[in-house]
Amino acid sequence: VQLVESGGGVVQTGGSLRLSCVASGEDIVEINIMGWHRQAPGKQRELVAGIAKGVGTVYLDDPTGRFTISGETAQKTSFLQMNHLKLGDTAVYYCNGIARTSYATGDNAYWGHGTQVTVTS
Repeated sequence: VQLVESGGGVVQTGGSLRLSCVASGEDIVEINIMGWHRQAPGKQRELVAGIAKGVGTVYLDDPTGRFTISGETAQKTSFLQMNHLKLGDTAVYYCNGIARTSYATGDNAYWGHGTQVTVTS
């Protein structure tokens, strides 16, 4: 299973970015959850948002309403729309998928390599 993120970059405070994640792999049976995590320098990786098969958004750690997750696990795609970005949003953003494959038992977690988001003042 491969997950590839795109859409990161450098943006000024208050700007917006839309991150995309596409999963691929012939052995994928189904993807049950796709999520976005981020890791800022010197900090632990944290979950930002997640969508689940047939459910939609199941997690969104954003009380300010700046972030929106969308996509469809059946389409193997996930998007993270980030508006009104702040300096504290600077991090590497990782796409994660919980998937069932034809070669492994049960659901397993797979990760992309990440995309850098840098917010400048």
